[in-house]
Amino acid sequence: VQLQASGGGLVQAGGSLRLSCAASGNFFGINAMGWYRQAPGKERELVASITSGGGKNYTDSVKGRFTISRDKAKNTVYLQMKSLKPEDTATYYCNVVGTTYEGTYLLTDSYWGQGTQVTVSS
Repeated sequence: VQLQASGGGLVQAGGSLRLSCAASGNFFGINAMGWYRQAPGKERELVASITSGGGKNYTDSVKGRFTISRDKAKNTVYLQMKSLKPEDTATYYCNVVGTTYEGTYLLTDSYWGQGTQVTVSS
């Protein structure tokens, strides 16, 4: 399984960015996709997630500003970020909980992308 994230960058406060993460692999199915972030000196935190049924969850600090979406056909998850704040500065990681074919059995596991840096200047 490979997760390829893109879309990070440097933006001024109030600006917007869109992150993308494409998952590739021998998937039987994907249960959930999401975005986490980790700022220097802080623990990794969940930013937003979306289930296979389309249910969405956001951390309180991004509600109303960030939107998560998913293209099932492409196994891709997006994070549209608007009204960015300096406190949104972090490395953003995509995460996929999926089930893969492993020969004679199925394996459900959690997979991580390589991280993409988002820096918001004040």
